[in-house]
This record gives sequence, C-alpha cells and structure tokens, in this order.
Amino acid sequence: MFSSIPTLLAQAADGAGGPPGCGGVNMIPILLMFAVVYFLILRPQSKQAREHQNLLGALKKGDEVVTQGGIVGKVFAVQDHLVTLEIARDTRIRILKTNISSLYTSPAAEADGE
Repeated sequence: MFSSIPTLLAQAADGAGGPPGCGGVNMIPILLMFAVVYFLILRPQSKQAREHQNLLGALKKGDEVVTQGGIVGKVFAVQDHLVTLEIARDTRIRILKTNISSLYTSPAAEADGE
C-alpha cells in the first residue's frame, strides 16, 4: 500500500495522471477571454486616457472647457497643475488641470455644423 504512493507522486509530477494532449486545449478559452477583455475594456480605456492627456497638454488661454463638476468657463491662465477659469465677468476660479473633462462646444455651434 505505501509502496504505490511514490509511484503516484511521480506520475502526478510528470503529468502522466491525465489524458495526453489536454493541457493546451484547456488554455484556449482562457486566452480568448483575456483577448476579449483587452480589446473591449483595456484598450479603449487607455486610448481615452491618452486623448485626455493630449487635451490637457494643449489647453491655452481662451479655450472654453467643461469641468468634471459641470462648470463651463473660459481658460484665463494655464499653469503646471492649475487652470484659472473665468466663469462670469470678473469671476475667476482656480481648479486642478486634471478636473477638466472636455472642451465646450455650444449648442448653437453644433446646430450650425449640421
């Protein structure tokens, strides 16, 4: 009874315990799942982050932007990490550059473009 334990352990270590040729077939669905996750989630997310970084790097005085909080304002000054927005006449606020979500396009400009 105890003499067969080393033989079983050796077979398990060699991979002789299972049917031959099954190792690669079991990996195909897992690899396909990772490919789907990459192309549907990770790749678009990294592309969107890259576009946002390009937007922040190209900000200049006079651009109209929308913050993550929904405030629309005109860029008055751009510093390293801060942007000064003019949200009304003689009313300026300073926000972190990363809190700018997009450039603002007015509904009238969108209607003219159609």
